[in-house]
Amino acid sequence: MTTALNRIDQLFADRDRKRFIPFLTVGDPSIEATFHLVKAMVEAGADLIELGVPYSDPLADGPTIQRASERALKNGVTIGDALHLVKRLRESGMEASIVLFTYFNPVLQYGIERFFADLAAYGADGVVIPDLPIEENGPVVTAAQQNGIHVISLVAPTSSSRINTIGAQATGFLYCVSSLGVTGARVDLREDLADFLERVKASTSVPTAVGFGISTPDQVRAVAPHTNGVIVGSAIVQLIEEHAEQLKDPKQMPEAVEKIKTFVHQLASALQ
Repeated sequence: MTTALNRIDQLFADRDRKRFIPFLTVGDPSIEATFHLVKAMVEAGADLIELGVPYSDPLADGPTIQRASERALKNGVTIGDALHLVKRLRESGMEASIVLFTYFNPVLQYGIERFFADLAAYGADGVVIPDLPIEENGPVVTAAQQNGIHVISLVAPTSSSRINTIGAQATGFLYCVSSLGVTGARVDLREDLADFLERVKASTSVPTAVGFGISTPDQVRAVAPHTNGVIVGSAIVQLIEEHAEQLKDPKQMPEAVEKIKTFVHQLASALQ
């Protein structure tokens, strides 16, 4: 099997091809639903899956993903469950790249070295830790490198003079935050987004992917010329929320999964 370090690198090897990255919260509305949704999203054209680890104080997330975390936490979902889901997906034959999105406290409680060893053992390729600044991520980066895992850095319009520093350290791909504030679907994108993305691209040798606030095929098409990948989270999580009851019912789950798969296909197709 492709090593964790190389799976993302190979994914973005062709810089001319745009990659689609959906986000969903592990365990919302159930682990079983998440498993089937991930498989469907890959079939729909997703190139990389971003799995959100539910957390009680998700500072970077807006109301939609906060609610998803709350539902998953009520189900007792832990960071360990997220890791075992990755393992199950790999055992099912899924080859698409997988990145976990988690906050630092769950990683610290799990144990930094143990966390990255398990990420590698179970088949994950990277991790995003939005509340861990690069000035303080030394132990995390060391453990990640020892296990062939990418620590995906975030860069925002407010990063200003730090953009070059973040870009120089980035590995895998650089996660560009398209808007100020927390995650969430938005009607309009920033007018200066293209300029920001071009500045980020000039600061780094790794590919870029844009997220936060992108929610429609038209918005995907609009940002595509300025990046290597597009991330959509809240719009997908909102649709999962709307179909939560069906997703919890084994008889109704296939129909609900198909509806969400169709939306993901529309988003992914906007990049082609």
